[in-house]
Amino acid sequence: MESDAAQNDFRSTKDRLLYAAVDLIAEQGYKGTTTKEIAAAAGVSEMTLFRHFGSKQSLLEEALDRFHYAGKMRSIFAEQLTGDLYADLLLVASSYHEIMNRNRKILNIIMKEGKQIPGFVERAHKHPQALREMLTLYFETMQREGKVLPGDPLAHSAAFLWMQHGAFLNTQPGSSAIADLSISAFIESSVRLFARALTP
Repeated sequence: MESDAAQNDFRSTKDRLLYAAVDLIAEQGYKGTTTKEIAAAAGVSEMTLFRHFGSKQSLLEEALDRFHYAGKMRSIFAEQLTGDLYADLLLVASSYHEIMNRNRKILNIIMKEGKQIPGFVERAHKHPQALREMLTLYFETMQREGKVLPGDPLAHSAAFLWMQHGAFLNTQPGSSAIADLSISAFIESSVRLFARALTP
């Protein structure tokens, strides 16, 4: 078993490789970026990259899973929701936008490069699907407890996520802004309207 120091070094090396891969691929494209360039940017040898990840695609796939939002959202749904519809949805929406904005580069890679990488788009789709499932289960629970009006929990979760995702896309460079409204104001207003519509 590795010592704590060795484990810390292992994590640090992996992190450097993950960040370097995302930065370079976002700038140069998947095919235009070599493993040698990624390793050099991370300050390690190409052999170290292959020892940790095996291939460029495996490295990018781990970066996707690391930087996308499903893991963080699982923690929020498991530990931080209180059963207050407005407060819970506000936390989910705020966290969603925070994570999406922090990880714009990996999201741009998905949109621009995903189809060139076998299985990558399908892997990326698992994250919104996981969030939809968590939110659907939440609405089912709230409905059983009488805190949400009777309805279709899956439709509720899809509508909520489409609303937030549309707002995120509207903040992207080059998008046609629908309204001159800050994202924080949008989140508060949209969540308040959504919660009011579902509250008995």
